[in-house]
Amino acid sequence: MISDRLLSVVRCADCRSALARTSGDDTVTLACAGCGRQYFSPSDFLDLRPLQMYAEQTKYLDEALHVDARHERVSPPLLGSRIRNDMLRAFLAPKRGELVADLGCGSGRAVLWNRDLGADVIGIDIAPFFSHDARQQIDLMLADLRQLPFADNTFDKAWSLDVLEHLSPDALDGMLSEAARVLKPGGGLFVYTHVRKNAPVAAGLKWINRLARQLERWDLIDLRQERLRKSDHLNPLQDVPHLERVVDAAGFRIERIRYYTPIVGGFVENIMMRMAERAMSRRAAARATNKGAAAAEADAAAVRKARTAAKERIAASGPTYAALRGLSFAMKLDLLLFGRIRSGPFFALLVKK
Repeated sequence: MISDRLLSVVRCADCRSALARTSGDDTVTLACAGCGRQYFSPSDFLDLRPLQMYAEQTKYLDEALHVDARHERVSPPLLGSRIRNDMLRAFLAPKRGELVADLGCGSGRAVLWNRDLGADVIGIDIAPFFSHDARQQIDLMLADLRQLPFADNTFDKAWSLDVLEHLSPDALDGMLSEAARVLKPGGGLFVYTHVRKNAPVAAGLKWINRLARQLERWDLIDLRQERLRKSDHLNPLQDVPHLERVVDAAGFRIERIRYYTPIVGGFVENIMMRMAERAMSRRAAARATNKGAAAAEADAAAVRKARTAAKERIAASGPTYAALRGLSFAMKLDLLLFGRIRSGPFFALLVKK
């Protein structure tokens, strides 16, 4: 979606001058009043990436990372997504009338989940893998987080979930500095990411991951897509004191922080849900092979079909949804038991100084 509000706040990614719409039905054309550059976008999201692309680019631009189709349809926030979204609402509390940025929005699901709060949220990502619902219902744009196409002090608040770990130290500094630039003084940036240093309690998660690898050897779960996603992790933050220094240099202070060591969550998501997903994909692959599809083709299609079927089942089945909500509630034990223990993953509210 491209709203009038979105068009009123965007600026040229290269010179930050105002943009004027010169045409637009099936496509949208914007012209920069300063440098004269023209931006050409489809009708459902803006493409305001800088002319000079950065050498460092995320692997999330690769099609291979999206073959399971998890971005195409948005389910209600459940399991780990429910934990993240509940913490976002508790820490950042977007309000009606506020202008908010989702920095690294992915499919746009977090924006969709929080529309009921009434804030005007713009989803921003470098990769164009937006969900169908997001394209129709929320403001979306392609942009580089290190060179945001907005004027200084544009946003009241912002959030960034599962993004910082994908950045190099230089890219992290650039992203946080840009976030501080476009936020108003006193504006909050909610982040979920992790530092490399873990607490001893995280040994439980290592045990769960070892069990997951053994189950994969027995062909009971499939971790290929997870390995692809994590291959993009650069993990620039060493520990919490390093985090404090980095955010301070970017113009923020840490107002609140809560640690999240997902022991219960790790078992639910990495073992239980992966086993269920693998069973569904194997059934789908068997049906496709029986119809004459090549084995490799059938396997890739099965992963996609299993993910889509799971989301449809959640939407259509009251008992399934209730069970997943129960598991989501159980996963909150990790916050209650370990939330004060300084560990790797964390939720933090950064406030612009």
